[in-house]
Amino acid sequence: MRIYLALTAVMVLWGFNVSIIKLLVEYLPPVTITAFRIMTAGVVVFIILGFMGLIRRPTLRESGFIVAGSLLSVVAHHYFIALGLERTTAANGGLILGLGPLLTAFLAMAILRQTPSVLRSIGFLLGAAGVSITVLTGSEGLAGMGLGDLYVFLSILSQALSFIVISKAARTLDPRLLTGYMLIIGSSILLLIGLRLEPGRITEFGDAPWFIWFAFIVSAIFATAVGHMTYNHMIGKVGVTETAIFLNLNTFFSLVGAAVILGEDLLPAHFAGFIFIVTGVLLGSGAAEELLRRRRRAGVKH
Repeated sequence: MRIYLALTAVMVLWGFNVSIIKLLVEYLPPVTITAFRIMTAGVVVFIILGFMGLIRRPTLRESGFIVAGSLLSVVAHHYFIALGLERTTAANGGLILGLGPLLTAFLAMAILRQTPSVLRSIGFLLGAAGVSITVLTGSEGLAGMGLGDLYVFLSILSQALSFIVISKAARTLDPRLLTGYMLIIGSSILLLIGLRLEPGRITEFGDAPWFIWFAFIVSAIFATAVGHMTYNHMIGKVGVTETAIFLNLNTFFSLVGAAVILGEDLLPAHFAGFIFIVTGVLLGSGAAEELLRRRRRAGVKH
């Protein structure tokens, strides 16, 4: 139960972080501020790990996983999502992002040879349906697919592949330490890309109001540092497929965050979509199966 609560808390952080990032990129160059945000998160992760006594040098094999995770989870994911969301509609982008858990499950089946049960498969489909209902509610529908949609798909594909890398690395390397290394290395590469694509725009940092820097700190410390540490740690604990299903909750909590932070409307159909999402999470995460097993064991004892 603690694992499910922790993953749900991370989804709340990540959902609200969508609105926070929208605020940041309205005032600052998107790729460059993303690089600094992730780099700050990496420093915070290493400070936390220092107090926990978990910092060590990785082996050569572990270094390969760190580099692969950095390129996939930080550089490719954030770069493509920044480009994609500039070129596509919120409905298209949201639906493609919401398919992340299904894509992760398929990759886990193909690469890790993990076959989900019937209940878990139903859970992934219900979660996808809930995401579709939630995203399409109040929108103008799906616009024609274009280059922006391809970029968003590539961002989700790179993230899903990074979950596989994290799962493999977790056999010998603490995922929290892996997270720290990935954030530092990935953000350094992303910063070089940002300075190249957004030359001279770093001077805009001095013009940003105080609340933007407050939002930056909240996003970097809580959503990125603590959120990614926790999520990646849970991948090592319960597996890729089980943690990926919780990503469906992102859609609903991002809408709640938009209502709280940006003043956007929540409609009744959003809550209907949320019911599908929660049902999908309960089935897809294995929580429902575990409850059934406990009831059967209790029945046998009696």
